[in-house]
Amino acid sequence: MGAEQWTVAARLDRNRGRGTAPLLVCDDDRLTYAEADERSAAVARGLLALGVAKGTHVGVLYPNGSQFVIATLAAARIGAVVVPFSTFMTAAELRDQLLRSDVGVLLAADGYRNHDYRQRLTEVLGVATEGFDSEDPLYLPAAPALRHIIFDTATLAQRGTAVAPARLSGMETDVVPADVLAIVYTSGSTGLPKGAVHTQGALLEHQANLNAIRGLTATDKLFSNSPFCWIGGFAFSLLATVVAGSTLVCSNATDAAVTLDLLEAERPTLTNGFAAGVAHLARHPSFAQRDLSFLRRGNLYPLMPADARPADPELRHNMLGMTETGSVVLIDADDTDQPESRRGSFGRLAPGFEAKIVDAETREPVPDGAAGVLCLRGKYLMQHYYGLAREDCFDADGWFHTGDVVRRDVDGYFYFIGRATSMIKTAGANVAPAEVEAAVLESLPGLGVDATAAYVVGLPDSERGQVVAAVIVAEDPTVWDAGALAELAAALRARLSAYKVPKRFVVRRPAEIPVLSSGKVDLPALAGLFDD
Repeated sequence: MGAEQWTVAARLDRNRGRGTAPLLVCDDDRLTYAEADERSAAVARGLLALGVAKGTHVGVLYPNGSQFVIATLAAARIGAVVVPFSTFMTAAELRDQLLRSDVGVLLAADGYRNHDYRQRLTEVLGVATEGFDSEDPLYLPAAPALRHIIFDTATLAQRGTAVAPARLSGMETDVVPADVLAIVYTSGSTGLPKGAVHTQGALLEHQANLNAIRGLTATDKLFSNSPFCWIGGFAFSLLATVVAGSTLVCSNATDAAVTLDLLEAERPTLTNGFAAGVAHLARHPSFAQRDLSFLRRGNLYPLMPADARPADPELRHNMLGMTETGSVVLIDADDTDQPESRRGSFGRLAPGFEAKIVDAETREPVPDGAAGVLCLRGKYLMQHYYGLAREDCFDADGWFHTGDVVRRDVDGYFYFIGRATSMIKTAGANVAPAEVEAAVLESLPGLGVDATAAYVVGLPDSERGQVVAAVIVAEDPTVWDAGALAELAAALRARLSAYKVPKRFVVRRPAEIPVLSSGKVDLPALAGLFDD
């Protein structure tokens, strides 16, 4: 792949032969490759008319759909830096990212679901609505770098007609793989979100490698439920589709029937995303009558036909991705059921990365089979966190300490254990919440009760330091009486060492589980459920 020019402009040029082939189908929102090229070029010329240049930070605040795609392609093809904003953001989070990311131009939707972005930006920035979509620059104390907020990209594109097409071509030619493509912020589930800086070459070539492993080609359609604002949607879904020349299918519908209709109509061959996010589709009354036989690969198992679904998801290779690695870093091409010895495997290291596993305290490498913190380095790793020097993000030898606790077997397969910061220390022993959570769910079939999820936390204890506690999530908590919990504890004692078995349990409905604005579970807040 060394002869490839790994820039967004070069990929668009390569895909011009795709013409009327669909790049994106998101419910009724459809975008062909030709339309994506033409419309992003028009917006790019509009950005140039505003004074955007290579390196200017362009914020993108849209839900999944063609507006996000066009804005991203427009900025990236002229060497501006794309900064995706989460559509789930609170006012405080929006203000914080605008301030810390140094966005010069923000391209935004009017709103999404119950979020009114015009109103929110007016409140958090103290800007009058007349300042929106204006050619006159803004000067805002709350966001000193921000000069323009654009909701009307059609008018922006019209202004761009004053910019000669040759200037756009010249800007595209000037972009090289070493130029920064995006600053993608972490979801902030374990701390303040950090912006990972990724270059054009690293992000695009990495997706090409991953496409080869998972078999995504120009003849495929990929269904993804990952938000484009996060790395899984931005890189492993959107950029991967552009690199492959394939079609990306997504849905913003709240009605499961609408999404199921879309799947039957578009017939995607590959899936990726969050399995929990499609569980409601499998529960729809019409699901049993749906023909989804075209879904052959991917990890959205609730949707897969019976002959493609794993007998036990723990016997299929999972994947591990992170914002800092430009999407997936642990993966495997073998999508068949694995032997019991590989239960819980997350596959092997993706091309372009090196890995070592070190003791959390000594930072010395541990032997195969032992648990330790995963450290990574390689050409597809982020450059650094925006606003921090490289030496603040990597150790002296260039290793990035992920904070993920894993083990690696002698064949090079990795097994995720948990976050180092989430490890529970009880009476001097370490307990990985993920191990206990898996044991809880694996015990359910023999108990005659049901749960949709389980979360394990450490609670302060004067004698042990911490005790292990479990939150059981169930649609009907009333079935979880004292007897059922006692049976669960007994089942866990047969699976786990005694110190890993939860000493306390609570049962809550899904709506009672605290979540962050990102939609992820607020892990620190779970301990508060035991105060009742």
